[in-house]
Amino acid sequence: MTALISRDELRAAIETGTVVVVDALGGDYYAQQHLPGALALVENEVADRAAGLLPDKDAAIVTYCSNPACGNSEAVARRLTGLGYTNVRKYREGIQDWVEAGLPVESGVAVH
Repeated sequence: MTALISRDELRAAIETGTVVVVDALGGDYYAQQHLPGALALVENEVADRAAGLLPDKDAAIVTYCSNPACGNSEAVARRLTGLGYTNVRKYREGIQDWVEAGLPVESGVAVH
């Protein structure tokens, strides 16, 4: 299983710009709301889009989806690890936890 990151750790990393956040829900879910600066990348796009979106395979990357019951973040994290990314973690609690904590989100569609 992918290593986990807590909400507080993730918030600090976003604030300092030391992490690339990956929204594993994509599509309408991403457009409705996503974590600040998050990139949309769903499992079936990882092979085609990861190299362009995430050129540094040693960068700190955190995947997330909706909540602990959602498997998308784990699936994307495993695919990235399989492609040689070395520092991938998962925010298991997902955007539901983030929003419930009153933290900021962004909305709008992904720019390709």
